[in-house]
Amino acid sequence: MSPVIDQTVRAGLLRSGGRVQEIPAVLRYRRTDPLAVRVCFPPRASLGGTDVAWVFGRDLLASGLHQPAGEGDVRVRPSGGAMTVLEFHTSLGTAMVRMTTADLYGFLQRSYGVVPPGSEHLHLDLDRDLADLLREA
Repeated sequence: MSPVIDQTVRAGLLRSGGRVQEIPAVLRYRRTDPLAVRVCFPPRASLGGTDVAWVFGRDLLASGLHQPAGEGDVRVRPSGGAMTVLEFHTSLGTAMVRMTTADLYGFLQRSYGVVPPGSEHLHLDLDRDLADLLREA
């Protein structure tokens, strides 16, 4: 199986007044970053008009499919039986995006095929990660 999973999904950006703006999004999982998932949005979904990517824990996404999860910048919660809401908090405000729970569940299952839950530590390259941090400093 490929060490990278990219899955395009339809997302709904929740606007004031209950309006929903449909936007594309890409869910991404990489074996080289086994604890994290990424959600990437196109420029039209951001305040700054640029691509936006949010990175957060795979376990947060899994938990949020069943019950409200997260306390920081990213929160995930079920919304009815068929939808899940992802909340992205910044100093400029909060963006709420809904996605089909089945899409998120399928993405997680595919990620578990790449790195099974509980084995993430076997795929970490701490020496490389430390070198990357020192290079950026």
